Amino acid sequence: MLVLNGPNFGRLGSREPEKYGTTTFADLVAECEKAGAELGLDVEVRQTDDEAELVGWLHEAADGRLPVVLNPAAFTHYSYSLRDACAQRTAPLIEIHLTNPATREEFRHTSVVAGVATGTIAGFGVDSYRLALRALTTLPD
Repeated sequence: MLVLNGPNFGRLGSREPEKYGTTTFADLVAECEKAGAELGLDVEVRQTDDEAELVGWLHEAADGRLPVVLNPAAFTHYSYSLRDACAQRTAPLIEIHLTNPATREEFRHTSVVAGVATGTIAGFGVDSYRLALRALTTLPD
């Protein structure tokens, strides 16, 4: 299964720590791999600042019938190409966010991805990833 992260996630730990915390991206990868192993999941974590690359990874997941945990980051609010790639999913896809977009700036209140995701988990920091991984173990393929 894939854990995919959009733009600026490579800067976790130094990017607005008052909003996103001090966990680095390397720490996040380790946490996801550990949580996945505890749940019996083979987890691969990826990050890109490139919308086209993220779309390609979603196509790979659809072709391979791979479940996805997706943090689309800023692409959440405007990327219809990402939304269309998510709509092609062939396995569960959970949209996640470290913060709760509904409590942030108004432009963050709309997710173009949510309507084609299996579900959304937001506002629990790094625990959003753990919750999503756990949810994948209870969902039908």
